[in-house]
Amino acid sequence: MPTGPAAASRQRDAFFDNAKYLAIVLVAVAHAWEPLRSDSRAVTAAYMAVYAFHMPAFIIITGYFSRNADGRPERIRRLITGVAVPYVVFQVLYTFFRRWIHDDPDIPVALFDPWWVMWFLMALFIWRLTVPVWKAIRWPVPIATLIAVVASVSPSVGGDLNLMRVLQFLPFFVLGLCLKPEHFALVRRREVRLAAVPVFATAVAVAWWAAPRLRWTWFYHRESAQELGASMGTGIVMTLALFACAILLTVCFFALVPQRRTWFTVLGAGTLYGYLLHGFLIKGGVAWGWYDPTWLNGPPGAVVVSLLAAAGVTVMCSPVVRRTLRFLMEPSMSWFFRRAGSTGTRDTGGR
Repeated sequence: MPTGPAAASRQRDAFFDNAKYLAIVLVAVAHAWEPLRSDSRAVTAAYMAVYAFHMPAFIIITGYFSRNADGRPERIRRLITGVAVPYVVFQVLYTFFRRWIHDDPDIPVALFDPWWVMWFLMALFIWRLTVPVWKAIRWPVPIATLIAVVASVSPSVGGDLNLMRVLQFLPFFVLGLCLKPEHFALVRRREVRLAAVPVFATAVAVAWWAAPRLRWTWFYHRESAQELGASMGTGIVMTLALFACAILLTVCFFALVPQRRTWFTVLGAGTLYGYLLHGFLIKGGVAWGWYDPTWLNGPPGAVVVSLLAAAGVTVMCSPVVRRTLRFLMEPSMSWFFRRAGSTGTRDTGGR
């Protein structure tokens, strides 16, 4: 039986690689819209519609591929090298980047206060540690949803580790853990694909209506309802409503994802690279005045910005970038771990 990268490539499901790539493009494009949203209702509506589901979709896929996170030594090694190390490296890199673009040498290196996009790696590290718990209990998704609802009305959760987002996005990760291949086959049925386009059109229309009435920070899931100026009851309703909207739009998103291999299928393996790198492009562009031209403040400008963001994150997901930066993103670190079978103590033979 063939082994190695070629065999691994053949065993990958093109659908999931396509979905991961398209989701990361939506993440980058939505982030690129942030400096434009205050000047255009259309951009704000599109921003809210995309934010309603792009991270939930990405997190559901992440949860689906975390089903084997069982605490075995090789899984822990992968968690450290594939999540913890990139988190530390890029949290530090982003700190020095911010010091440079803002000319502020006093910005601290705060490893327990994830900056902007870094919250996802912190959350992923915590979520994967809890996988055995969700696999052991009887009603994982309802319990995770209850935790998210309680967190959404608990200002005391605070900002350390970006714990509010960890808890509010938790149901999507747990849902991904519980899904099976047949569930994804259901959403890819023809009737679901036909319904997906009008559902997305309705979502954009609703977002257009809500743009001047609803704070877009609800979609960030980083603050409690009270911190957003709402009551506890409103917070509970909004959390459940946004959860339902995210699931509906994610189903429609999966329904429209190509199942066959495409030119961008290979890029699905590099989405973490695109996720961590695109922040330099977006924040650098803001600091360097790329958004200053007045013609950008409207739908035509948003289209140009979208194309540039999509192209940029596509390059960042490419095999060339992956090979170049693998030492940062996927280090082997064999020197750091015990050898298989080593206990770290000497066998005294019972004496």
